[in-house]
Amino acid sequence: MAADASPGLRRSLGLFDASMLVMGGIVGAGIFMNPSVVARLVHTPALVLGAWAFGGLIALAGAFVYAELAARRPETGGQYAYFREAFSPGVAFVYGWSLLFVTQSGGIAAVAVTFATYFIELTGTTAPASVIAAVTLAILTLVNCLGVRVGSTIQNVFMVLKIGAIVALVAVGIFWTNAASPAQVGAAAPPGDSGFATTTAFAAALVPVLFAYGGWNTAGFASGELRDARRDMSRGLVFGVIGVIVLYLAVSAVCLHTLGVEGLAATNTPASEVMRRAFGDGGARFIAVGIAVSTFGFLAQGMLTNPRVYYAMAQDGLFLRSVGWVHPSTRVPVVAIAFQGAFAIAIAASGRYEQILNYVVSVDYLNFGLAAVCLFVLRRRDVDAEPPFMRVPGHPWTTLFFVAACWLVVANLVVKDPGSTLIGYALVCTGVPAYLVRKWWMARR
Repeated sequence: MAADASPGLRRSLGLFDASMLVMGGIVGAGIFMNPSVVARLVHTPALVLGAWAFGGLIALAGAFVYAELAARRPETGGQYAYFREAFSPGVAFVYGWSLLFVTQSGGIAAVAVTFATYFIELTGTTAPASVIAAVTLAILTLVNCLGVRVGSTIQNVFMVLKIGAIVALVAVGIFWTNAASPAQVGAAAPPGDSGFATTTAFAAALVPVLFAYGGWNTAGFASGELRDARRDMSRGLVFGVIGVIVLYLAVSAVCLHTLGVEGLAATNTPASEVMRRAFGDGGARFIAVGIAVSTFGFLAQGMLTNPRVYYAMAQDGLFLRSVGWVHPSTRVPVVAIAFQGAFAIAIAASGRYEQILNYVVSVDYLNFGLAAVCLFVLRRRDVDAEPPFMRVPGHPWTTLFFVAACWLVVANLVVKDPGSTLIGYALVCTGVPAYLVRKWWMARR
C-alpha cells in the first residue's frame, strides 16, 4: 500500500553523482588516522600496505556484488530493497531499524562531533562541540529538504575538496618531506613473531581498514533518484570504490615513506605529522582543514542517502505513513530527512554516539554478507529475466569470498569484544517485535 498520494522522487542524478555518493559514503576521517592503527598491529611496510590492498580487494568484491544487485533491483532504499525482494519485508524492516538505531544515526552523530572538534580547533570558538554538531546537522537537514539536486551538489563539492586534500597530502609526502631512514621504513616484525601471530595480527589490522572502506552501500539508497539507475549506480559503485582504493593506498604509502613503520605506529595523527614535517604547524593546520572538509562531506552524503530507506519503508507500509510523504515542489522525502536529522542530533547531544559506534562494524558487516546472499537468491529467481547490465565477475567464487570475508570480520569482533557486539545485535533484534506490532496495527486498519 502506498504511503500517500504525494508525487514520486525526481530522477535528476547521473553517473558522476553516483560515483561521488559512493566515494563520499566511504571517505571520512578514518584514512587520516587509521594508518597508525594498522602500523601498530602489523610491523612491516609490506604488511601495512598489504592490509590496505587486501581490504580494498574485499571492498571491490563488495562493490561488484552491490553493482549487480543495483542493476537487478534499481529501487529507492538499495540494500533495504534487496532484503525485501530476496528474503521478506520483515528482514528488510529489521535492516532499516538497524540503520536508524545502530549503524547510521550513531555514525552520523559521531562524525558530526568529530567535525565540531576540528571546527573548534580551527576557529577558536568556545561553543560546545555538541552544539556545533547539532547546528551542522540541522543545516544539512534543511539543505537536503531543498531538493536532491541541491543536496547532491553540496556533497559533490565537498567530495572533490576531499580528493584535493588527499592529493595534496600525497604530493607533500612525496616532494616536500625527507624519507624516513631505511631502518625505520624497513622495520621488521618483532623477534619471536610466529606465522600464526602474524596472521592473527593481519586479521586484526583488517578491522580498522575495513571500517575505513565501509560505506559504499549507502549510495544505493538513492537509486530511485538516478536518471538511469541500472547503469549509473552499477558503474558508480565500481568506479567509486576503485577511486577510494587508489587514494587509500597512496596515503598509506606516503605515511610509510615519510614516517616509517615505527614513526607511523608512534603517532595518532599521521596525516598531520606528514604535513608538519613539510610545513610546520601551518601544514598541520592545512590538513586539519582537510579533515574538517572530509567529515562535513561525509555528513552531507549520509543526510542525503539514509532518509531514502525510511521513505521506502513508509511506502511499503512498514513505517510511519508521514515519513513517505514527498514535497510536491522539491520532490524529496522531507519528513524522512527531518526524521533522520532529528534522531542524529539527539544522539550527538546525548553523548551516546561512542557507545553506538562500538556496535557499528559488526552489524554492518553482517548485513554486507547477507546482501551478497541476496544475489544468489535473486539470480535463481531471475533466471528467465533479461541479463542485468552488470554481473559479478567470477561469481559464485568472488561473491563467496566477499561473504566469507565479511563474516570472518564479524566472528573476529565477537571473539575480541563480545559485550559490544552482542549489545549491537540485541538492539537490532528489537526490530522484530517492532515489525510484528506494525503488522498487527496495519491489519487492524
